[in-house]
Amino acid sequence: MQVLENISLKPYNTFGIDVKAKYFAVLHSDNEIAAFFSALTEERMPYLVLGGGSNVLFTKDFDGSVACIRSKGIVKLMEDENYVYLKIAAGEVWDDVVNYAVGNGLGGIENLSLIPGNAGTGPVQNIGAYGVELKDVLYSVEVADVIARHYRAFRPADCEFGYRKSIFKNQGKSRFVITSLCLKLDKHPVLKLDYGDIRKELEKAGIKDPTISAVRDVIIKIRSSKIPDPSIMGNAGSFFMNPVVSADEYARLIIEFPVMPSFKIGEDVKIPGAWLIEQCGFKGKRFGNAGVHKDQPLVLVNYGSATGVEILVLAEKIIDSVQEKFGIRLEKEVNIF
Repeated sequence: MQVLENISLKPYNTFGIDVKAKYFAVLHSDNEIAAFFSALTEERMPYLVLGGGSNVLFTKDFDGSVACIRSKGIVKLMEDENYVYLKIAAGEVWDDVVNYAVGNGLGGIENLSLIPGNAGTGPVQNIGAYGVELKDVLYSVEVADVIARHYRAFRPADCEFGYRKSIFKNQGKSRFVITSLCLKLDKHPVLKLDYGDIRKELEKAGIKDPTISAVRDVIIKIRSSKIPDPSIMGNAGSFFMNPVVSADEYARLIIEFPVMPSFKIGEDVKIPGAWLIEQCGFKGKRFGNAGVHKDQPLVLVNYGSATGVEILVLAEKIIDSVQEKFGIRLEKEVNIF
């Protein structure tokens, strides 16, 4: 492990923001992770862990230590009649994990295809798409406890999962570094097809009896049509979370906005943030070097030379506009530094 100084983070964040880290290291194993955090001094604090850099927006240089985790490994820990338990190293690219599972006939995460980032960042956000969340298939998470200086395992009940939230994103943010996770995947998959355009795309392809592979292919097609490739146009996927409101609040909104789309979430109601942003006139709009994607308004983009501050100013403008029009305050899904 080599700790470098004053390193540009532009290659390590999907927005392509050119800021510097005072200290920087790429970590390839649990031993290197342990060594890096054991060597943290007051001078090298604070610290930040980067996976694929797909859920961060840098607005300035990072005056501390950045660890880029690149550990690899997908290992079958055990299996029974119905499930296979896979241990996934934190540095594995998430979509490679989905591809591995689908290729081996293991269901549960095919709906999470093409979500950017590494496996280790999945539990932080409780990543989700098309009616599935990571918590639905998670068996355990192994972490390095930076304060107590030892490794420990979390079961799902310990992770305090919510909509794009977890203990790792909130109170454990400066304490726990995810080193691996264990997924409980189904040998007899039950497909989830009733979210978004999955069924419609399967029908268009003439697929009447879909497999998990067919579902993955359809979701890749849908996502690719809506979200730009960050290697071509800098972005971090969905910048905002879809807001969830109470049934009473929704009843008020639907009177004023009768065509507002929605999804029932228990006793609450989820409203598509993309629809709210589009109604405020931001879809496809460019503001200098930053903009809102033409096909998916939840995605903010860097047209090449935007600063993090420019993108953040645009985000705040959108938040204020949605608040003024609908009385709903959008929350950022991306972490701001």
